[in-house]
Amino acid sequence: MRDMTVLYDKNVIVGMDTSDDAGVYRISESEALVQTVDFITPIVDDPFTFGRIAACNSLSDVYAMGGRPITALNIVCFPTKKFTLEILKEILRGGLYVLKEAETQLMGGHSVDDPELKYGLSVTGVVRTDRAVRNNTLKHGDAIILTKPLGTGMIATALKAGAVDDPVVKPFIGSMTTLNRTASEIMLKHGIHACTDVTGFGLIGHLSEMLGDNKMEIIVDSRSVPVLPGARDAARGGLIPGGMYRNRDFVSGLCRPDRSVAQDLLDICHDPQTSGGLLIATDEKGAGALIAGLHAAGVADAAIIARVVTSKSKRIIIK
Repeated sequence: MRDMTVLYDKNVIVGMDTSDDAGVYRISESEALVQTVDFITPIVDDPFTFGRIAACNSLSDVYAMGGRPITALNIVCFPTKKFTLEILKEILRGGLYVLKEAETQLMGGHSVDDPELKYGLSVTGVVRTDRAVRNNTLKHGDAIILTKPLGTGMIATALKAGAVDDPVVKPFIGSMTTLNRTASEIMLKHGIHACTDVTGFGLIGHLSEMLGDNKMEIIVDSRSVPVLPGARDAARGGLIPGGMYRNRDFVSGLCRPDRSVAQDLLDICHDPQTSGGLLIATDEKGAGALIAGLHAAGVADAAIIARVVTSKSKRIIIK
């Protein structure tokens, strides 16, 4: 791909060239806009819940950049011959519910008649120019923290097969409808070095983006990775989304899994996530204080899952 930086003016702080979560554009000496867009297909049957999940998923990219979302536009692809407008109303109501929680103003949107239902948001946020967080600015000795458990793709696949019950569904939905707002606000109180969120590329895919062009090694402790209830059972039962295989193949050149890692847990590390948590890199000495702050604020599943060291080449080791 041609170097996109030649297309940027001096006010672009973060563009497309680093696969970051959102674009950041300076509007004054001290403030910048954060802009992102995302939409998804239904992951649950209930339209109101789907709207909430999609909105949380769309807002997450702004939080990952250290920003505060302020406005949003609905994006809707709706099969008018397949579903009633009452379903669309409930989806939009779910999205608005989350926007109110996030103190973000809905400004309008756009809809098209489409064979496949999709919903999401274009979100604009603000961030101080000196506090915009990048995804590829790791440092030697960093600890990497994950703020939400993995496994939404596995459980969604099991849900479609009718192979899950309420004790699994409740935390699955709870995780995806939880904003990354609190985690973002807490991390900004600590000296973090990098951040991204975990979505469709899975944990390892997003860790590979954090590596960027840096000759560093990320060592993942698979036993420390938080996992949703029922996800490992789904993986062991073969209820695996197709995206997992694509994610695994995409990072195969970087990834070095240890033979001791259980296959189901390894699969979950590549599982495509919806509205996943933040991946936060911070100095190892300060990681404990950040974890304590996250836990105290209610981000109960936050855990240190990996560490970063300089290396002769880029790679991700899973132990």
